[in-house]
Amino acid sequence: MPELEHLPEEHIYQAYGMYLLSSQHRLIRRLKRVYEPSIHGNKTWRASFLLMDYLLHNPVRRGMRVMELGCGWGPGAVFCARRFKARVTGLDMDKNVFPYMEVIAALNGVEVAPLEANFNNLTEDALAREQLLIGSDICFWDSMVQPLFELVRRGIGSGVKRIVLSDPGRPTFYELADLCAKEDWRTTLREWYAVEPTRTTGEVLEIRPARS
Repeated sequence: MPELEHLPEEHIYQAYGMYLLSSQHRLIRRLKRVYEPSIHGNKTWRASFLLMDYLLHNPVRRGMRVMELGCGWGPGAVFCARRFKARVTGLDMDKNVFPYMEVIAALNGVEVAPLEANFNNLTEDALAREQLLIGSDICFWDSMVQPLFELVRRGIGSGVKRIVLSDPGRPTFYELADLCAKEDWRTTLREWYAVEPTRTTGEVLEIRPARS
């Protein structure tokens, strides 16, 4: 039987070896008075746990450079930093999410570098510094499919070794997966489930460069 760990206060919970805060936590409520995210960066979305579970079963090499796309509160970036000692960056076009990401990172004893940018203006030079791109629940509008596909293309062309994206299973995400599958890349789409903090089901898309 696993050992139960008593959490220090209300509205803190655990998943995949890290601490997270609910929207009702006192620190989050205090941040909301000053920083109001505008593009759904108002909680940890459940597809983040699909990503964490998938990376546990398909691990990241320790010390890799990782960028979380559309990071919001940065759960994927914080997870990679804590679990794999990765050097992580959280990218989001909404700068108001970064104070939340900083709190989650500090709670877990790691650091995440913030980068304010969107999918269209993320340069090849910035992508070339990364080895792994991750993202959860970031393809929720029709207008995001093509920019995200072009970002994947630039990432692969810039030398990114691996891209892993998770989603509840929206039509837009399947459209993105279809576009990637038509390219000369190693693309896999898998149905996946996570068991922490509760059971969550969805899809994980992984893209790697073609074998040389």
